[in-house]
Amino acid sequence: MSTSTSTLQERADTLARRFSEVFGAAPDGVWRAPGRVNLIGEHTDYNNGFVLPFAIDRSALVAVRLRTGDSEPGTEADAVRLASTFAPDGADLSRAQFRTGGLEPGSADGWAGYPAGVVYALAQQAGVSVPGFDLLLDSTVPVGAGLSSSHAVEVAVIVALNDLLGLGLDAPEMARLTQYAENEFVGAPTGIMDQSASLMGREGGALFLDCRSLESETVPLPLAGHGLEVLVIDTRVVHSHADGGYSARRNACERGAAALGVQSLRDVPEGTSLDGLDEETRKRVRHVTAENQRVLQVVEELRADNVRGIGELLTASHVSLRDDFEVSCPELDLAVDTALAAGALGSRMTGGGFGGSAIALIRQEDEAEVRAAVLAAFAAQGFAEPALFTVLPADGAGRV
Repeated sequence: MSTSTSTLQERADTLARRFSEVFGAAPDGVWRAPGRVNLIGEHTDYNNGFVLPFAIDRSALVAVRLRTGDSEPGTEADAVRLASTFAPDGADLSRAQFRTGGLEPGSADGWAGYPAGVVYALAQQAGVSVPGFDLLLDSTVPVGAGLSSSHAVEVAVIVALNDLLGLGLDAPEMARLTQYAENEFVGAPTGIMDQSASLMGREGGALFLDCRSLESETVPLPLAGHGLEVLVIDTRVVHSHADGGYSARRNACERGAAALGVQSLRDVPEGTSLDGLDEETRKRVRHVTAENQRVLQVVEELRADNVRGIGELLTASHVSLRDDFEVSCPELDLAVDTALAAGALGSRMTGGGFGGSAIALIRQEDEAEVRAAVLAAFAAQGFAEPALFTVLPADGAGRV
C-alpha cells in the first residue's frame, strides 16, 4: 500500500495530537524514517561489499519533546519516557522508560532498546550527552518481516535528536552511529545497509552503496514507467537478527576471509579457488562473492534502463541464499517458486533470512494472479496466510 504525502502528514498530525494526550504537552516535532527493501545484495554489507536497497513507502514516525528545565516536578532531567502505538494484547499503548545517563548494553529491553541504543551510540561515539525526552512511536513497517522495522526506529530517533540538539551529523555519520547502536547495544551483528537506505533513499531510485567506503549513488528504478511493481510477500515467519543464525553466518565469512588471506570477502578476486576451505565455509564464501557480482550486474542493467532484465539475477540471488548461504525457509521458498510460476520476472527472499519476506518483480497486470497463486499455495501447505502488498521507492528520513 502506497503512502501519499497527504496520508503521511495526516499520520504525523494524528501522532502529534496523541503525543499531547499522552505526555501533557505538544511535541517539538515529528520525524519519519522508512523501512527498506533490499533489491539485491544480501549478506554482502558486513563483508564490505555492494548492496542495492531502496527505501519504501512504509515508515516509522516519532514525535519527540526534549526535557527542559521546566519539566514536571519529580521527573529526572535525564528521564526518557517512551510510548508506542504498537501494543500487544489489545493494550492502548506499549510503554517503557530509561535514563540517558549510565546506559549499558542490556539496560533497556524490547523495543525500547532501539532508542536507548541510539542514545548510547551518541554518548560513546560522538561524545554527546543527550538530555531526557518523551517519545511516541507509530510505525507502518511490519515487524519481523525483513523490511528493517528496527532500523527505521533507530534512524527516526537519531534524525530527531540530530535536529533538536543541532548536532550537524550527516547521513553517513548517522548510519555509522545507528549501526553501532545495533551491534553494541542491541547485540545484533548487522551491517550498515539498512540504516543507509533509510537515511539516503530517494523516490524513484535504489541506493547503490559501497559498504566499505560508504560511497553511494542513486540508481534509477522507474518501476511504474515500465509497468512493473515490487510485490512484498511477508511470510509472517518472524526472524530476529539477534538470534544465533545470523551471527554464525557472519563468523563463517570472517573465517573464509582469514583462510584466503584477505581483509574481507569483498577482496576475493573473481575465479579464486575455494578448494582449501571446508564445505560450509566454501558455500558461504561462494554466495558472497557471487552476490557482489550480481549487484554490479543489476546496477548496469538499471543504468541502461533495462528494468525487466534484472529478474533472472534476483532469482539467482535467492537460489544462492537458499543453497549456499542457507538462510531461507520453506515459506520463503514457496513464495518465490509460486510467484515465478505465476509470471513474476524474478523473485527472492529479502533481508537477513530465517523468515521475513520475499519480493517479486511483477508486471502490474499480473498482480492479481500472483497474489492469488501465493495465497492458494500457502493455504495448500497449511502455512499461515502471508501478508501481500506492493512498495515503491521512497525518500529517506527527515522531519515531517
